[in-house]
This record gives sequence, structure tokens and C-alpha cells, in this order.
Amino acid sequence: MSGTLSWTTETIAGWGQYRPATVKICRPRSGHQVEEALRNPFKPILARGMGRSYGDAAQCSGGGILEMTALNRFRAFDADSGILDCEAGTTLSEILDWFVPRGWTLPVVPGTRMITVGGAIANDVHGKNHHVDGSFCAHVIDFDLLTPDRGVVRCSPEQEASLFQATAGGVGLTGIIFNARLRLEPIESAWLEVEYEPCPDLAHALAVLDATDAGFRYSVGWVDALSGDGRGRTVLTRGNWLPASALPPERCAAPLRVPRRPELSIPYRMPEWVLNPTSIRFFNAFNWKRFCFRKRAVIDMDRYFFPLDSVTNWNRMYGRRGFVQYQATVPLESAQCLTELLRRSYQNGFFSFLGVLKRFGAGGIGMLSHPMPGYTLTLDFPVRDGLERFLRECDRLLLDWGGRLYLAKDILALPETIAAMYPRLNEFLKVRAHVDSARVLGSDLSRRLGWDDRNG
Repeated sequence: MSGTLSWTTETIAGWGQYRPATVKICRPRSGHQVEEALRNPFKPILARGMGRSYGDAAQCSGGGILEMTALNRFRAFDADSGILDCEAGTTLSEILDWFVPRGWTLPVVPGTRMITVGGAIANDVHGKNHHVDGSFCAHVIDFDLLTPDRGVVRCSPEQEASLFQATAGGVGLTGIIFNARLRLEPIESAWLEVEYEPCPDLAHALAVLDATDAGFRYSVGWVDALSGDGRGRTVLTRGNWLPASALPPERCAAPLRVPRRPELSIPYRMPEWVLNPTSIRFFNAFNWKRFCFRKRAVIDMDRYFFPLDSVTNWNRMYGRRGFVQYQATVPLESAQCLTELLRRSYQNGFFSFLGVLKRFGAGGIGMLSHPMPGYTLTLDFPVRDGLERFLRECDRLLLDWGGRLYLAKDILALPETIAAMYPRLNEFLKVRAHVDSARVLGSDLSRRLGWDDRNG
């Protein structure tokens, strides 16, 4: 499909709903329209999918946004190899809805189905199995990338390897992904056997992960950031796929069917007083007791991988000012840094409603891929006075322990902070300059971090 693109002026924000941007938006429906959009007068421009980056990585104030979700066709699938060829605007939800009933799934998924393939590549997303399977781009065969200077370039780990590595985790700054080939994996059922292990504090949970994580393909910890003066009691939830033969009798007739869950919706932004220390403590106490009475369960993949997807617009719970999701990752030897982050957040009165702990395996292939061998702790902080100052202190602590922030979540870090956290940044900037010498592509993140003024 071709035709003239229509541009509208809209205000958008990351999933944290903090620091929105006014932009021009178009919604291309063909590759020709994407190429046309690249020549538009609104600069810089940026491809955007479902808008699930939490910070400012997928917005560009005063520029142009290409909302890519209409480019969502499956182009081909090889059942012998499990390789899916699809357009970059295809969502993970669309892939899972079609392929899970046919016995296939994605090897790596983040905590939501609601992201596009292009967004998954641009942020090199990770899941609950990073310690076993790495991040999303480890399972990407290749992709076609439209660059301002070189046109369409096919990139793979072997062909145009530097551009592949710069794009994997490169937050959309090297080009616009047209389509990609992904490797799916076969499954016998859509169910997992999950074990629950309550831990009295975060330090204990980290020790348990060290001792036992090898026996589980998937693992995640729910962290109560308000318990024990900030010591963080934790429930580890670890699981493996169940073969069809091991399912309970009531599931054997349709092992690949995922039950529909009732959907809730947050219709408007909640008053800021709703999420307060008392309400958070009440919810966490309920959650803790619920998990303590469960040692093992068989649950479907949606309940395990995507628990928040059943609550539409759950980000509105944080109120008019929104929230910042702070994802801190540290090397294995620096695990104590995460307990210190929890302690400081408690002492300073910045209470996180959601706390998530994971273990990472080897670093990603991308120059700006976030994971490193170690641990990652994600905390959600409602925006209020003093938060930026507090998170600056957290950044300094993280730097002292050799850690880093996730670009898909960040919206406050200083340029020198991110530069110190990503040793391949200059390499990335050189590749970016080679394919976009005029800085056609850009974002609020690249502007904030000073990348638009550098060539590596």
C-alpha cells in the first residue's frame, strides 16, 4: 500500500507517563511510506511501537514519530527450522496468539506481550530466563534496517555485524527496522510448573538464586521493598515448561490453550494519595501471605510471564505525575549494592510499589545491550518532590559498584553516568555516525545524553 502520509500533532509519553513530548506522528502502512517518512521535514524522527519504553527512549520533542504497528504481517514461517519472518510492527502478542496454539513460542519474552518486534530488538529485551537463554537479540536471525545514509541494509551477526550490534539495544538510533527473522521454539503445552520460595530478605533471596537457579529455566523474585526496614522480603517464583503428558487431567484435552483471564482496566489516572505507604504495605502483606501458602503450582504462560497485562493501563495507578521505573543491574560480586539501594529508598521515604529481582547470564550481543552477568533489581517510584535528587544518589552508588541502568527505563540519568556504564558507547556512536551522518534520527534520550553532538 502506498499513498501520501498524514501527520498529526499529538502529545505522547513513555509508559511511566513522566515528561511527555509534543510530536508530529504518522502511521505508515507500507515500506514505501516509511521511506517517504524518512524524507519528511520534521526532524529528528524516530520509529515507535506500542510505547512501552518507560522513559524517553521512544519520543522526540518537536520531531516526527513513525508509529509502526500497522506494519504487522507475518511474511513466512518455516516449520522445520522454526524461523518466523515478520514485519517489525508485529507485536509479541500477535505472534503468541497465532503460534502458541500451534505448538511454538518465543524463546525470550519480557514482562509484557504488548511490544513490537522492532521495539524488542531496539531495546534487546530480556525475560525471566536470561541466565539460561540470554536476551531477545540472541534469537534474531537477521533484520532489514532502513538507514538515512545507506538505505536498506540487511544485518545479522555475520553480515553487517557492527550495524547489527549497534541496532540490538541501540534504542532506534541507527535506522528503522522493516522486518526481522526470529527463531521460535517448540512447546508441548502452554503451562509451567512453578515453585514458590519465600525468603526473609533480599540477601537471602540472592543466595538462594546462586545455589539453585541452575535447575530452573525461568526465575523471578517479587520484592517487598517496605518490609523489614527496607531489607526486602522476597518470594522467588521459578518454573519450567510442562510436557503435555505431565499436565493435570483437566488440561490434557487442550494442552496449548491459554485460558482467557478477566481484564481489568484503570479508566483514568488515580489520585496520587491512592499509592501511599499504608496501601502498599497492605497489598504487600496480602501478596506475601498468598505466596507463603503456595509451594508449587501449575499455571498458564500468561499468568507467569505477563501478570500485569490483565490490567489495562495499569500505569495510571501512579497518578497525574506518573512514575519512574529504576532498573539497576550489578555484577555478581556486587550483589550487596542492591540491598543498599533498597535500604536507602526506605530510609529516604521513596517507597516502591513494585520490586522485581532477576539473575542475568552473559552480556548481550548489542553494543548498548543492558544485561551483564549478575543481578538486576527493578523498582517503581511515583514521581514526587525530591525523587530526581534521590535517584542521582542511587546512580552514584550504582557506579561505585560497577553497575548500570537500562536505557529502556531511564529518563533522568546524566550523560556522564550513562557513558561510564556502557563501555562500548563510543563504538556505537561511530556506527551511528556512519549510517546517519546528518542526525536524521534522534530522540529525547539521545538529546538528553548528548549523543546527537558526538561522533564517537
